[in-house]
Order: sequence, then C-alpha cells, then structure tokens
Amino acid sequence: MVPTSFHPPQRTLMGPGPSDVSPRVLEATARPTIGHLDPAFVRFMEELKRLLRYAFRTENPLTMPISGPGSVGMETCFVNLIEPGDTVIVCVNGVFGGRMQSIVERCGAVAVVVEDDWGRAVDPEKVERALIVHPEAKIL
Repeated sequence: MVPTSFHPPQRTLMGPGPSDVSPRVLEATARPTIGHLDPAFVRFMEELKRLLRYAFRTENPLTMPISGPGSVGMETCFVNLIEPGDTVIVCVNGVFGGRMQSIVERCGAVAVVVEDDWGRAVDPEKVERALIVHPEAKIL
C-alpha cells in the first residue's frame, strides 16, 4: 500500500537542525510561485531594492539582493572587485577564510595568506606586516 500523504507529528525541534518552521513561513511557501520576469516580481524587486538603498544609505541604482548563503555574497564581492594579477590579503582562521583564498585564486589574483589558529581572531600584527610587505594589495 502506498501512502497518499505524510503527516508528521507536531514536535518542538531543539537541535542544530532541522528546526521548527514558523507557520507564517509554511503559509508563504504554499503560495504559487512567480517567475523573475513577471511584472509583479519586477515591482516587488524594485521595492526591495529601494528599501535596501535606504537601509544601507546609498543611492547606487545597482543595489540588489542576492539569494544564497554568505559564501555567495563573499564570492560576488570578490569576482566584482578583483582582476587577474591583483594582490589580495586573505586572513585564514577557519573554513570561510580558506574559502576566500580559493575564490581569490580562482579569480586569478594572488592570495597573500595571513594564517592564525582556527576559531581565534587573526593577530592584527600579522595583518599589519602583510600590509607593509604588500602595499600593492587591493583588498584585505
């Protein structure tokens, strides 16, 4: 016999994930989707961009949301700011620093790595030394 639907019991989930989803979110996900070229979506996006410009106190017309995890935002910044051959100082003290290094190198830039123990703040003196040795660095 094939079940026609699945109705999990109500539970309070207290672990690192999965976690409880707000009823408002569940309701929103049950609504029909619209395409990115739909006039309603375009109006919504323009309003969202206006609110982002207000929140970030900018007049830049290219202000826009990017859907994805933090790594998407990080990569978006790097691919738009660096060019092949640029020097970028990257602090590596965990997974995300290593990911930054990888993105910088895939962009064709030179990654100057300032490394410290994972989970610890990077020593500012190490960063200062890297800046002195690499004054050509475009991004820290």
